[in-house]
Formats: sequence, C-alpha cells, structure tokens
Amino acid sequence: MRLISLFSGAGGLDLGFERAGFDIVWANEYDRSIWDTYRKNFPGTRLDTRSIVDIQAGEVPDCDGMIGGPPCQSWSEAGARRGIHDQRGQLFYEYIRLLEAKRPKFFLAENVSGILFRRHSGALDRIFAEFTNLGYNVSYGLLNANDFGVPQDRERVIIIGYRSSLQHFFTPPEKHVPRPTLRDAIWDLRDTAQPTRGPSTHNHQASVANHEYMTGGFSTIFMSRNRVRDWNSPSFTIQAGARHAPLHPQAPPMPLVGKDQRIFEPGAEHLYRRLSVRECARVQTFPDDHEFVYSQISHGYKMIGNAVPVEFARRLAEQIRRDVRVQPKSARNRKGAVRAFEELTSAEQ
Repeated sequence: MRLISLFSGAGGLDLGFERAGFDIVWANEYDRSIWDTYRKNFPGTRLDTRSIVDIQAGEVPDCDGMIGGPPCQSWSEAGARRGIHDQRGQLFYEYIRLLEAKRPKFFLAENVSGILFRRHSGALDRIFAEFTNLGYNVSYGLLNANDFGVPQDRERVIIIGYRSSLQHFFTPPEKHVPRPTLRDAIWDLRDTAQPTRGPSTHNHQASVANHEYMTGGFSTIFMSRNRVRDWNSPSFTIQAGARHAPLHPQAPPMPLVGKDQRIFEPGAEHLYRRLSVRECARVQTFPDDHEFVYSQISHGYKMIGNAVPVEFARRLAEQIRRDVRVQPKSARNRKGAVRAFEELTSAEQ
C-alpha cells in the first residue's frame, strides 16, 4: 500500500511502516538539517522540502494512507503550551487539508501527551470534528512505547482514522512482554563510545556510526532530578535537546542533597556521561545502518529525540495493515465517529 509521510523528520515512523510492508512514495520535511539524513536512508522516496503550507494538494501523490506527527512544541508541557493558537499548532490543519484532498483509507497522527490536557480540549474537539466530517472513524489514546517493544518510557498520543465505510475502529495491538530494557538495547556499546572534540562538533572516529556523546556542563534544571536509569530498566524518554539526553546506566543514581538539587556520586563522577547519539538511536529502535548525517552533534540528538520509535511504529502499522485490507462495505463515506482506546478496550472485555 502506498503512503505519504508529513513532518517526516529522520524517518522513524516511515521506517516502521516500511518494515510492515508499506511503500513510502512521498515525504515532506521542512527542516534542512534533516534532509541529508532522510535522503540517505530513504533513497527511493521523493522528499519534498518545502513548507507544507506551500504545497498544493495536486502536487501530492494519491495514496492508501497518510502518516505524520505535526510539530508538538505547541502542545508540550515543557513548551509554551499555546496549542492550536500557536503557528506550529495550526499546522495540524494543514495535515487535515491534505487529508481532505487525498481521502486515503487511513491516517495516523502522533503527538505529545500534552495535547490531551484539559486546556486544549476545545481545540482537540475541533480537530476530531474535522476528521469525522471527512468520513473517518477516529480512535485515539495515550500509549507508552515501552509496552510495544521499545526500551524506553515514552508516552505519546496516537490518533488513527479509518474510512467510515470500513465500519471499523483501530484497536492497539497486544502489549509486548517482557518490556525491553537498556541492557537489551545498548549493552554491547558500553565500552566504545567517544566524546566529541568540542561541545557541539561531530567526532568521525567513533567505531559505530554516530556512537559519540556531547560533552560539556549540566544545567541546574538537569541536576534537579535523577537522570540515571539502571541496566535492567527502560530508558527515560529520549528528548530532542542534546544537553538533556539521559545519562549512561554505568553511573549510580544521582544523590539528592537539597530541594530539587542532586549531585554526581562523589568518587564516581567519571562514570557520568550522556548517552551517545547511537545509544539514543538504539533506544528509539533505529537499526545501526540508519545513519544520521550532521556536522553538529546537537542536530543528531534533535533528529532522534523528535522521531517516533521504529518498533512502536511497526507494531501500529502491522495492526493497521490487517484492518484496512478488509474491503470497504460501501464506496460512500458516511460521517465518522470518535472513540478513545480505553472505550474500545472496555467494550471488548
């Protein structure tokens, strides 16, 4: 089945869908620091680098599905939290514009948990109304990628719509047991990471592609919480900011010495380092042959932190593929409906 990908980033969502048997025929990414990475890893996909607001629907190929994660900073707890009132938040409507024009069998949109906050409920209701008026049955909810084969606690809102003519709603696949850990993901890389030559430059001497970590100081905000998970736990969420990358599990937990104030364990300071770019990529379940192209290491961390974990995407994609291969019961779309994953689960029990 043919897919178009919006807000494609480094291609975590795209790679997961490829592994589930989908064909990414067209992608859109406006951030020039990502273009070389996407082209290197998806040489068969046409990458459109214009802003989505400048792309006419007729320039986008017809497709069976549309995937993408509109920018999340507007909805994030760590950001300004202006939601749909922010220019980036309004890019959700550009996603809807192309969905209306192409009318694929399904769509998937991914965003941060903040989109479900009560302050955004009116905007979210309007977005859902747009989807249902286009004739899609929409299911949504908060999922933790660690439940689906990703060695990381990463909660994200997933919104999936099927044409109402399919008379079906998406239901999340079964959870992965046992949940994967840092040991599963990066144990074999523990002795080979290299520091950068400076706080932001790329070290080309790493033994595995991108297996280098940012050096430099740690902010008071970073030092306000423990940033170390042990080998037998999933990682903290991989973030887009290089300076906020989790610390390597070789180090002991950071002792609390005051209100919102922690230190590195005295005598073990040498064990504290950020996860390398490749270690972050492993935690995000990117394969080692998915190479990230950058001159500044901060761009590598940003690409990976903003990505959808590959294995998470694959698990969702496989469920979608099973669902949409059913022939539509009617060629005409009716008005759709919205249901939360929790409602779907309870209705089936």
